[in-house]
Amino acid sequence: MAHRPIFRNRFLPYLLVLPQMVISVVFFFWPAIASLRYAVMRASPFGDRLFFVGLANFERLFTSPQYHRSLLITLVFSIGVTVLGMLLSLGLAVLANQKIRGLPAYRSALLWPYGIAPVVAGIVWLFLAHPSYGVLTYHVRAATGWSLNWLVDGRIALGLVIIASVWTHLGYNIAFFLAGLQQIPQSLLEAATVDGASPLRRFWHVTLPLLSPVTLFLLVTNTTFSLFETFGVIDAITRGGPGGSTETLVYKVYKDGFLALDVGSSGAQSVVLMVFAIILTALQFRFGERRVTY
Repeated sequence: MAHRPIFRNRFLPYLLVLPQMVISVVFFFWPAIASLRYAVMRASPFGDRLFFVGLANFERLFTSPQYHRSLLITLVFSIGVTVLGMLLSLGLAVLANQKIRGLPAYRSALLWPYGIAPVVAGIVWLFLAHPSYGVLTYHVRAATGWSLNWLVDGRIALGLVIIASVWTHLGYNIAFFLAGLQQIPQSLLEAATVDGASPLRRFWHVTLPLLSPVTLFLLVTNTTFSLFETFGVIDAITRGGPGGSTETLVYKVYKDGFLALDVGSSGAQSVVLMVFAIILTALQFRFGERRVTY
């Protein structure tokens, strides 16, 4: 029978949760309320006064071709980061779960990228793939004759920020997949081997179903990461260019709010992005949980 914790000081439980509550209020609820307020306002040219305009910012937003393009870029970017990141991390986690010499060193090397800030990761990939002096660009050009000039080609630029974002979050995914793999009972895999199942069939019919809770969790967290936490990578490498080809929704919020000083449009975009993320997360739980095996 479970025992309830007993605190001698009646205020101690509230003090324990106070830091988390302060962080939530300062970094989540306060910005969310401010975004809702700015979404129905329009600032004066000097930014000293705000005027109530109702839903005019949303109407202007939904009729903007630039915003439609940014939405499409965000969908491609988010799908690319989520799918590529999860597939690559799952494959590396399976390899890191094997019994080989020097395994702790390999696992540490795989987890290291997650300890790097997104801005730093963006600068690393900026130097690696720079069209003039990038090491990666040089070897690709020497091997294939193809120039990775993402400064002028938007498709290459979008692919570059997707790869950089995947690399930044790779260690996080590997850690959870590896933990899930280590919790799978070896007796099940051995029984499947005795029944004549090939390694591929064991992985598909035994390992993947038992990894489904971890997979659903990472699907949600990777989608959220791609929508909100990739700003630093994009800002460090492309700054939304060339020609807006890497201008995702979160970067457009920053660009319109802090560079163009259009706080009304930026607030409306923040609200739309927040609602979009909530709906997408709810759909993932609604339809993804049907395939989860607990």
